[in-house]
Amino acid sequence: MSKSNHNESIEYWLRGPVEGIPSLLQPASHALLQSNKDLYDYLADFPEVFLWEKLEDRASVGFHIQHMTGVLDRMMTYAKGTSLTDAQFEYLKNEGVPNNNSTLNNLMADFTKQMEIMLGYFKGLSEDTLKEARFVGRKKLPSTVLGLLFHAAEHSQRHIGQLLVTASVLKSQRTRIN
Repeated sequence: MSKSNHNESIEYWLRGPVEGIPSLLQPASHALLQSNKDLYDYLADFPEVFLWEKLEDRASVGFHIQHMTGVLDRMMTYAKGTSLTDAQFEYLKNEGVPNNNSTLNNLMADFTKQMEIMLGYFKGLSEDTLKEARFVGRKKLPSTVLGLLFHAAEHSQRHIGQLLVTASVLKSQRTRIN
């Protein structure tokens, strides 16, 4: 196994620091990079026909991908100290609703793009900024820049786990039936 292939099998948190990312955001950057890798790994052979199928009235694979993308965007908006836009509220309202652009490849590419935007945002932050107070939503719930960015990363990991289970069961059950 070549060194590059070997490195690809190692989880991001064991690969060392991500260049340009502040030390306090290394765990969040590792989690986001791992979420993106897992998304592509887990769905490499996932049949498109199951993208919006729900099991036991739980979220579809398509919802999980849309939601992870939206959460990254919304948490970064709050971290910047700004309010959500009408477009962000519309996106939130439509998470889990199939549309013409909701192919598996498009959804995964959207998540990758949003993850890259967030990692770029990380690179411009100082440790002082990470400690600044921020507020979430209309109720102005308290957080910090670091808290919001960490939440975005761990929330993505949580949904990757749910997505894995849903995708695995769908592939297993549906292929046995056919």
